[in-house]
Amino acid sequence: MELDGRVVVVTGGTRGVGAGIARSFLAAGARVVVCARRPPDRPVEAAGRTACFTPLDLRDEAAVQDAFDALADRYGRLDCLVNNAGGTPYRPLREGDLRRHARVVELNLLAPLTASLAAYPHLRAARGSVVMTGSVSGTRPSPGTAAYGAAKAGLENLARSMAVEWAPEVRVNTLVLGMVRTELSHLHYGDEAGVAAVGASVPLGRLAEPSDVGEAAVFLASARAAYISGASLLVHGGGERPAFLDAATVNKEG
Repeated sequence: MELDGRVVVVTGGTRGVGAGIARSFLAAGARVVVCARRPPDRPVEAAGRTACFTPLDLRDEAAVQDAFDALADRYGRLDCLVNNAGGTPYRPLREGDLRRHARVVELNLLAPLTASLAAYPHLRAARGSVVMTGSVSGTRPSPGTAAYGAAKAGLENLARSMAVEWAPEVRVNTLVLGMVRTELSHLHYGDEAGVAAVGASVPLGRLAEPSDVGEAAVFLASARAAYISGASLLVHGGGERPAFLDAATVNKEG
């Protein structure tokens, strides 16, 4: 298989997008470790293989360093780190205090930096790569999730700087995600009809599946992307239809 024998760590890999990424790496032959504060409700499995779970709070710098050193000792190498852990509740800026917004930035920007620094010496030895999970929220206004959008914008810039500083031994790239269908989609889009309506607004006609993100991550970690570093790969189904197209009154005939 394409990544046979490679060792991959996926933060936040126990559910949703992270679990989809982990399954894609398992199917590609990699040995996969998923990290989160709590274990998955069910093992993360694919192709008859199961990801190993390691409990980890990415806000604890010392624990993160110890965890990556232990994983490298256990497996003998580390080939890819997927910084997937992140997220945010909907919270307009005026409805949250600075501490709450700062925690969003910490999870979505500082935690990936913490994990990357801990993984770096092991990735360097293996000439491996880092894949950041970014968001279109970092490239456009993000009302209601402003701190999240700002953190994701910073994450892309961080990845590009890391790609320069850590070359040629370690490649660093970002997946810029649009809307993804997960087990929590109903919290954002309502019932199945709401999910379908939101999906219909995407040029490709549906929300992304976690496996779509996983396949893109496997590509960036593979030898097929050996000359790709410092890149931002859009995984958004064609993006968002500009609102002015629906608002404008023009003759659409002919």
